[in-house]
Amino acid sequence: MSGDAFIVKSDHIVKTYRGKRVLSDVTLRIPENSITAVLGPNGAGKSTLLRIIVGMVQPEAGSIEVLGQKPGWALNRHIAYLPDRASWYPHHDVTQAVEWGHMMLPGFNADWAWELLEQMNLEPSMPVAGMSKGQEARLMLALCMARDVPLIVLDEPFSGIDLLSREKIIAVLIDSLAERGQSVIMNTHEIVETESLFDYAVFLDSGQVMLASEVERLRQERGSVENVYRELYR
Repeated sequence: MSGDAFIVKSDHIVKTYRGKRVLSDVTLRIPENSITAVLGPNGAGKSTLLRIIVGMVQPEAGSIEVLGQKPGWALNRHIAYLPDRASWYPHHDVTQAVEWGHMMLPGFNADWAWELLEQMNLEPSMPVAGMSKGQEARLMLALCMARDVPLIVLDEPFSGIDLLSREKIIAVLIDSLAERGQSVIMNTHEIVETESLFDYAVFLDSGQVMLASEVERLRQERGSVENVYRELYR
């Protein structure tokens, strides 16, 4: 859709909440057909940046294009967004959740959803009300990933999830994304476990871009994304 090599282009964007500068002069070029990590400590502005990308929040200054357009409602049908601390309707079971996705979510592919849910060990009759946090997180991620859209945005998809559930989710992500050519932008603190996913990394601190680079270059120069993170934030 965007016609160039970047899924996101931002220039000097600024966002303030309650008198506090959350993002300051953020200029980025995030490549298409890549899995991009947005990294940084708590309060760095990661979630705010993602909300601006999906059009939930508007910057006070600067400009941003996503898929070649200004973010907003018209663009939402082309973006799958999983917010932090998302939860599903407790009165649904897995089958009803897939039926809801098929009716309500643009680009939803039920076959993809069932394939992902099987890989995540979620049975069709399993009620959401009885799920663990990790199981519900797998359900939410499967519904988000089942959309045939050019961009998927995930805000802390592993937050508060046990190690085994994280490993299962990461394995499914690697398998499914390799086949589809979708772009993914993900905010996560789980750097060691997820590093193998990423093609590009953006490091934020205090609302500013500290570094943005291809992950392969970072590995060649500094060994790992984890090493870069430790150097930047120690």
